[in-house]
Amino acid sequence: MTMHEGGCACGDVRYSTTTEVLRAVVCHCRYCQTRTGSAFGISVYFDKADVNVHTGELSTYTYKTESGGSGTTRFCKNCGTTLFWNITHDMFKEWTGVAGGSFDPPTFWYDMQVEVFCRSSAPWVNTTIEEKHETSRIYNPSITEAEHLSLE
Repeated sequence: MTMHEGGCACGDVRYSTTTEVLRAVVCHCRYCQTRTGSAFGISVYFDKADVNVHTGELSTYTYKTESGGSGTTRFCKNCGTTLFWNITHDMFKEWTGVAGGSFDPPTFWYDMQVEVFCRSSAPWVNTTIEEKHETSRIYNPSITEAEHLSLE
């Protein structure tokens, strides 16, 4: 069994993962940019059952995506660090995304496999990730994106 541990900025929430990574993704979508307050998000995906919270309390926020699905983020009630998210799309229904920077050192032990939503990437971001996509294979807009998230 492969186990990795991590937690939030204040240390109240501690978690562990107990399997190999299903997929590690750099995402430049506006949801990830606003969720992290940065240029991109790092999503390290595991089966839901293999992400275990040991201490601390989490708050949740659920939002609707322009593809008609939803996403739910879970973050520390005390310091606000976003640690986990779930997406309702079929491919990700049984997966939990873990914030890549929240693992204990050595923090970035996983291999990044894909980069998505490169269309909204900051012009100064350059990675060595080979698989890159302008949007995502699950992107299928069916509703208008909220104005504060729009690329226009």
